Amino acid sequence: MLYHSRNPHGGDIYTGRVQLDFSANTNPLGTPPGVVQAVQESLCRLHRYPDPYCRTLVQQIAAFEAVSPDYVLCGNGAAELIYSFCEAVRPKRAVEIAPTFSEYTLGLQRVGCVPQRYFLRQETEFTIGPDFLPFLRAQKPDVIFLCNPNNPTGKLMDEAVLRQVLAFCRESGCRLFADECFLDLTDHGKSLKEFLQDTPELLILKAFTKSYGMAGLRLGYCLSADPQLLAGMSAAVPPWNVSTPAQAAGIAALHETQFLQDTRTLIRTQRAWLQTRLIQLGFWVCPSQANFLLFQGPPQLHTQMAQRGISLRNCDNYHGLGPGWYRIAVRLPEENNALISALQQLAEDEKLWQKTL
Repeated sequence: MLYHSRNPHGGDIYTGRVQLDFSANTNPLGTPPGVVQAVQESLCRLHRYPDPYCRTLVQQIAAFEAVSPDYVLCGNGAAELIYSFCEAVRPKRAVEIAPTFSEYTLGLQRVGCVPQRYFLRQETEFTIGPDFLPFLRAQKPDVIFLCNPNNPTGKLMDEAVLRQVLAFCRESGCRLFADECFLDLTDHGKSLKEFLQDTPELLILKAFTKSYGMAGLRLGYCLSADPQLLAGMSAAVPPWNVSTPAQAAGIAALHETQFLQDTRTLIRTQRAWLQTRLIQLGFWVCPSQANFLLFQGPPQLHTQMAQRGISLRNCDNYHGLGPGWYRIAVRLPEENNALISALQQLAEDEKLWQKTL
């Protein structure tokens, strides 16, 4: 648990009076009923230790991803896998884009590595530019961290850029840590898993947290063709790190294909509606392909919305952003309506920005 330190993420609904949580990017449909049932049925086995090898879960993930079971390592959430990767590799030089998920930096700092950052710009809608490859060549990193789609921007990376980065890694021996935790919630995102066999430098991170609404269970996995890397990551965590309920939930979730299709349909329509309404209210909104939106507004908006029982992700702790940047999850239609209504009412009450409705 956290101890006397700041929580750098959203989803903290345990203080204050949060009625609507837009700060955590989990599935707007919640947890599939089949997953809840699997967890309930697992409770009679709580007196036994969980399978330390996650045997059935690993086989199911391998079949789902169409990879060898030897490529699969499960963990207690994606965050644990980030930390165990950094512990196993212990890079001297690392590169990440900015803004991006903060746990990469925190994991690297634990092993004495301070990442070099390639800063994305609002003027180009936070898209990686043609100078990224020259930047990599100049930095000569041991590891590159890329989040696709990126958090908090929601932008999918250009496939040509990803192929160029993969080629750079093969040539230089640099590792690529590709975070695809939100990829299953996009319409056209393409995984790099087809390159695993020919690119042992590649590791792909996935999680059940976002796609299947399982944040409270903590379950993630990674894919790699490098058995020594996976062994090193496994050695960095204690045994029995994936609980019996989490393993049961993961096995059940992998069969929820219709649930994912329904989720993507909902996200597609509601994201477009939210983006339009936010722009009408006078915010700058980053075009997104994910289940969340990054937008720029007045400083302290998150505090004023919290007073109305609505939690936004304040993004002032992201490198490359600052006060006035916020991220919201795409939620159910009635929740999204409530958010926009509250923002509109705040604009009328406080005269914080020019209302254009």
